[in-house]
Amino acid sequence: MLQSLIFDMDGTLFQTDKILELSLDDTFNHLRTLNHLRTLNQWDASTPIDKYREIMGVPLPKVWEALLPTHSYEIRKYTDDYFLKSLVENIRKGKGALYPNVKEVFSYLKENNCSIYIASNGLKEYLQAIVDHYDLNNWVTETFSIQQIQTLDKGELVKTIIKKYDIKYAAVVGDRLSDINAAKDNGLMAVGCNFDFAQADELAQADVVIDDLMELKRIVSNINNSLSV
Repeated sequence: MLQSLIFDMDGTLFQTDKILELSLDDTFNHLRTLNHLRTLNQWDASTPIDKYREIMGVPLPKVWEALLPTHSYEIRKYTDDYFLKSLVENIRKGKGALYPNVKEVFSYLKENNCSIYIASNGLKEYLQAIVDHYDLNNWVTETFSIQQIQTLDKGELVKTIIKKYDIKYAAVVGDRLSDINAAKDNGLMAVGCNFDFAQADELAQADVVIDDLMELKRIVSNINNSLSV
């Protein structure tokens, strides 16, 4: 029996796209107002939203290394803090959204004794804002942030969940290669989500690919029925 499902958050459960560009624009507009600071290289280009889309799914420290390659660690940290505040504010204002059928699928999983976890490269405060705003704790056993481990490796984060809850049979559900690799690194089934940020070459490495979260009901049912025969 499939004991647990471990979900990614961004691009899998939460439609990050709805607040990403808004928050990123806000952050880089703010950087443009800080050009008087000697420690800050002038930012006068457009907001690098396309570059962010390419690397979506990696931990935020690596995001700022890519988007602000010539800036100091201090400026990247400052930018990270500002971006986080903007994201959380937009979540609390209701400008984001879950993907269709999240709560229906969660209810189905709980009714069928399948525990639910979230493993995300997002920061704790950001994840908590989403969980709180959409009352996900009604279904989710625990939400894990990449901040909880030193390596910033999602496979290690998933391993933390497995050990804590003594999980034997599970699947990782996510839209990016880091999710697929996290499943494979731990001997779990990898379910790729063909959603906004997904890339075909990455999804090709998943065990199964879905276009809608509702497909998880069939997948879980088929696995459990085959194991019970």
